[in-house]
Amino acid sequence: MSLIDIRKRALQTETIYREIGPAPSAPVRMAAALAVIANPYAGRYEPDLMPFMAELRSLGTALATELVETLGGAEHIEVYGKAAIVGLNGEMEHGALWHEAGGWAMREVLGAPKAIVPSNKAVAVAGYRLMVPVHNIHAAYVRSHFSSMEIGLQDAPRPDEILYALIMGTGGRINPRAGGLRKQDIQGEDGQR
Repeated sequence: MSLIDIRKRALQTETIYREIGPAPSAPVRMAAALAVIANPYAGRYEPDLMPFMAELRSLGTALATELVETLGGAEHIEVYGKAAIVGLNGEMEHGALWHEAGGWAMREVLGAPKAIVPSNKAVAVAGYRLMVPVHNIHAAYVRSHFSSMEIGLQDAPRPDEILYALIMGTGGRINPRAGGLRKQDIQGEDGQR
């Protein structure tokens, strides 16, 4: 029997046409794929979370694939991030399982980029909104790509649920001027530079 029981999925998208100043040559598109699932450990302590984490890889793959298709293909993806909101009858550790499962899934679908996948997580009530950090998929130090996307659903997570989310986007901030490593200077060997 599977530990993953999905109540609902959602796809949130943004298209950013401009900020103050000149418009980019193409808009930046951001998307978040979310899944709300029953928490198999709600209300109780479970010492071995590894079977659940292993099963979450398939959910991560489904969400990552949906994002790549939504944004026009893996070759267009420049940023990523991940998040979990655990209902009040769960614990932060249930959200932490997404670090490996969600990150692994995005790397698999995107062709194994080396940069760590930034994340955020919380234990909270239904309707909670979470700002999820994103950065460049090949080099975490590309300052122009430090950004975020807000995620959340008005009816989730219920106390015995977990909301897991993956975020991808086609670019960094519009008109970056904060210096640092530039996208065109990425070497992509260590996930940092």
